Amino acid sequence: MGTTLFSGYRSFSWLQLSLSCSFAHSSSSENGISRPKAVPTSRGNGLVDKEKDNSLGISSRRSLLITGISVASSSVLGFPGEGMAVVKQGLLAGRIPGLSEPDEQGWRTYRRPDDKSGGHGVGWSPIIPYSFSVPQDFEEVPVSIADLGGTEIDLRFASSKEGRLFVIVAPVLRFADNLGDDATIQKIGPPEKVISAFGPEVIGENIEGKVLSMNTVEHDGRMYYQYELEPPHVLITATAAGNRLYLFSVTGSGLQWKRHYQDLKRISESFRVI
Repeated sequence: MGTTLFSGYRSFSWLQLSLSCSFAHSSSSENGISRPKAVPTSRGNGLVDKEKDNSLGISSRRSLLITGISVASSSVLGFPGEGMAVVKQGLLAGRIPGLSEPDEQGWRTYRRPDDKSGGHGVGWSPIIPYSFSVPQDFEEVPVSIADLGGTEIDLRFASSKEGRLFVIVAPVLRFADNLGDDATIQKIGPPEKVISAFGPEVIGENIEGKVLSMNTVEHDGRMYYQYELEPPHVLITATAAGNRLYLFSVTGSGLQWKRHYQDLKRISESFRVI
């Protein structure tokens, strides 16, 4: 998570240096005539010169640098705009690592890559991979260390049309010191205890009176607790594996919830720790 930020910062510093060099070159004498330096100022998402410059060469260099700075700014700030889309295509060859091609219904399956960074420090085993399915318009969103969930938010996805989701992967030692390296959700507690303890972490407020339903399901010998809360509209799937607790949260606005509830529920129920 932090790596993306620092990588963006290095790119931004390189572009600042290139910008300085290019403007310095444009101010050098050509045929004995000195050209004034162009002074860029911020306006919207790009940089705009105060002076018009009719030189095609300088204009082309300036356009190239403006495009580069716009992309770097998006990467540094973590805004998933057009600049971020360019970075994605450049680094990931048009695909998000771990995300499959769409099936016949337009759904894709995400599987956490084995070599993805994260592990909560020295002494922790690698995170056991997890998977889930999403409609085709869901895209990965950069995770920031400034998130309320801190370093425990492992992944975010979002769709402007349907909603958003995130995965929390937390060390079980945060909650109990006798669970060992083969924790199960049952060892952490019954469904009522788990949602009371961790629900506020997911929604950011007390959950009293907001739990509409809770269920338990088993897949391949692993138990999962499933919850629906309102308000806010949120579906939570909880399980444990190795020495970590997994919380999978799917949510949306009131309108998204009304229009796409079945899809959001399908996403939530698709979560598996592999």
